[in-house]
Amino acid sequence: MTDPVRALRALARVTRRHGPLGLALTVWTLLACRRVRRQLARGGLDAVRLPAPPPGGTDILVRGALRRGGGNCLESALVLQRWFARRRVARTVVIGVSAPGDGFHAHAWLDGDPDPHRHELAEILRRPVPSSWLP
Repeated sequence: MTDPVRALRALARVTRRHGPLGLALTVWTLLACRRVRRQLARGGLDAVRLPAPPPGGTDILVRGALRRGGGNCLESALVLQRWFARRRVARTVVIGVSAPGDGFHAHAWLDGDPDPHRHELAEILRRPVPSSWLP
């Protein structure tokens, strides 16, 4: 659990640096990550439905909120996919896995993003942006 005082200080910092719209985007990102986590647990990728993010802000702000909010790579990729879709940028979520064995792991990322792990993994799924997410 996040320390509430640290969380409030972080939100105050976001507000000072990015204004009320930056705060709204940060809150949307954190709530969207929680929503994605619940939806994935209940129904997998097909169950993911996210409301449109508020206007403004940058992907750097969204990525920072995701990093601090504790989302895993799949949750983060889906939230970012929704954020980009709001801006009419269709980004594909890619899921890859390593070879079976002791070091098996899976990872998700947005196609086109630099990712140090992608070359070690075999792609098993590409999820295009849902058409309902594009304005």
